[in-house]
Amino acid sequence: MGKSVADQLVEMLADAGIKRIYAVTGDSLNHINDAVRRDGRIQWVHVRHEEVGAYAAGAEAQLNGLACCAGSSGPGHVHLINGLYDAHRSGAPVIAIASTCATNEFGSDYFQETNTIKLFADCSHYNQIANTPAQAPRMLQAALQHAVHKKGVAVLGLPGDVASAEAENITTAMKVYRPAAVLRPAETELQQLASLLQSAEKVAIYCGLGATAAHDEVVTLAALLKAPVGYSFRAKMGMEYDNPHEVGMTGLLGLASAYKSMHEADVVLLLGTDFPYTPFMPENAKIVQIDNQPERLGRRASLEMGLCGDIAPTLQALLPMIPDKKDRKFLDTMLEFHEEVKRKLNTYVEDRGKEEAISPEYVATVISQLAAKDAIFTVDTGMTNVWTARYIEATGKRTLLGSFNHGSMANAMPQAIGAALCQPGREVYALCGDGGLTMLLGDLMTIRQYNLPVKVIVFNNRALGMVKLEMEVAGLPDWQTDMVNPDFAGVATAMGFTAFAIRTPEEVEPILTKVRDASGPVLVNVFTNPSSLAMPPRIEFEQMKGYALWMGKLILGGRLDDVLEAVKSNYKHIKDVL
Repeated sequence: MGKSVADQLVEMLADAGIKRIYAVTGDSLNHINDAVRRDGRIQWVHVRHEEVGAYAAGAEAQLNGLACCAGSSGPGHVHLINGLYDAHRSGAPVIAIASTCATNEFGSDYFQETNTIKLFADCSHYNQIANTPAQAPRMLQAALQHAVHKKGVAVLGLPGDVASAEAENITTAMKVYRPAAVLRPAETELQQLASLLQSAEKVAIYCGLGATAAHDEVVTLAALLKAPVGYSFRAKMGMEYDNPHEVGMTGLLGLASAYKSMHEADVVLLLGTDFPYTPFMPENAKIVQIDNQPERLGRRASLEMGLCGDIAPTLQALLPMIPDKKDRKFLDTMLEFHEEVKRKLNTYVEDRGKEEAISPEYVATVISQLAAKDAIFTVDTGMTNVWTARYIEATGKRTLLGSFNHGSMANAMPQAIGAALCQPGREVYALCGDGGLTMLLGDLMTIRQYNLPVKVIVFNNRALGMVKLEMEVAGLPDWQTDMVNPDFAGVATAMGFTAFAIRTPEEVEPILTKVRDASGPVLVNVFTNPSSLAMPPRIEFEQMKGYALWMGKLILGGRLDDVLEAVKSNYKHIKDVL
C-alpha cells in the first residue's frame, strides 16, 4: 500500500508550520500518531488530559500563529471542548483533529460514538467530517484557511477507516495561503473622526488586544490629543510600557484612574477592543469604536461613530489629520490621579502579611521584579487574575496569556506547557490558583516528562477566592468555597519537580529567587492570605450594602473571627470607599 490519508494529512500539517500535536493517542487516532512518528517533523506531545492539550495548543497558537491538538472517539472529543472554547474565544488559530469510529458504524450507537458536528458547532469556525479519502485533504486545507484567517478553531472529524485508507490525489490546493491586506476606514470617515476629536475638549483612549500592534501610533495619537490611555487586561502587556499617557486598566480587575478618565471625557475612542462590561462604559460621552470585525460595533455601547479597520493602518492614516493640542489640564489631572491610585495599591505590597497569610499583592510584585524582561506569564482565572493585572509590570517584551474571554479555571498550567514548548529560551511562569491547579493536577507530569522549565507558582489561599468575594458582595455567607488542599510541594517533589513552600513573608524573595534561577520544572506553594479582597474601581452602593449584610450574617452565625480577619486584611479598601 502507498501513502495513507493519515500520511497525507500529516504532511499537510507539517508543511503548514505545525510543530506539535497535543493529544492522548488511542484507537481511531493511532494512524495519525503513527504517521507523525514516520514523518519526523512534528512532535507528538503526550498530555494526560485532552483539555490540557487544547489549552496548550491555544497558547502556542497565540504565541506562534498556528497549533494543533487531537482527541480520539467519544471521551477524547468531550475532553477537548473546554480548551477549544477558550482558544476559539481568544482568537487562537487551532486545528483540532477529532478521530471517530469507522464510517460504517455511524448512526448505530457504536462504542464511544459522538456527533462531532453537533459537539463542536459552538466553538469553531469550521467543523466537518471527512467520509472519503478525497474529502480529507480538501477539508484540512479549508480548516487551515479558516483557523488562520478567521482566528479561531477549525475541527476536522476523521474516521479511523478513512485515516488508514490509501490517499487520493486531488486537484484543489493542499497548502495554506496567508495574504496580507490593509484594512482601514474610508478617507471621509477618517476626516469626520479627526473633526470630532479636534472639537472635543477632553478625549480618552481605551485599547484592547487589537491595538497592541499599534503601540507607537497610539502613544503618538495620545500625545497629540493630550489624551489618557486605558486598556483591557489582554492589552496590558502591549500598552502599559513606554507610555507616558497610560492610566491603567478598567473593568472588574482594573483601576479607578482608567474608569475616571473614560467617565470624565467628552469623547472616548475605543481601539481594537470588544470590552464586555457595559456598566464600565460612560453614559454621557460620545463613543467612537474602531474594530476590524464590524459585527462587533455598537454591541457594548451606543456609538457616535463605528469604523472598520486594523488599528495600525487606521491610525497611520489618521495622525496627519490631527493637530497638536496645547491644553494638558485633563491629561495631567488623570495622570496625577493615576499616581495616587498606584500609591494606594503599593500599600498592599508594603504590608507583606503574616505567616500563612502572605499578601498576594506582595508575592506578585516580587515575581514581577525577579522575572526576565521577556518572560511569559500564564494566569488562572480568579483572584490570581487580579494580582497579575495590578502588579505584574509590562516591559514591551513580556507576554501574558489567560482565559480572558472564556473565563475558565485551570488554564494557566496547561497554557504554560504550550508556551514552554513553542518559545524555548524564555522564562515561563504559570501563576495558578489552588482551585485551578487541582482541576488538572495530573498534567504536572507532562511538564516533568518533557522536562519543561516551567515555574509553577501556586497562590494557595485555601479557597475559591473570587467566588467567595462574589458571595460576599451579594450579601451571602460564603458556603462551600473552602478547599482542603494537598501538600502541593510534596506532590510536585514526588513527580520529579524542584519544589518549595513559602509560609512567611520573609521567605518570599529568597525562595522566589531560587525559583527563578532553577533549571527544569519548579513548583512553589505560597500560602497567601485567604481574606485578601479585590475591590473593583467603582464601588456600587449595592456592593457595599451586600458586604455589610455578609458581615452581619457571619456574626449572627458565630463567625466573628472571619469578619475581623477580613476587616484587618482589607482596611485600606474600606478607608478608600467610606
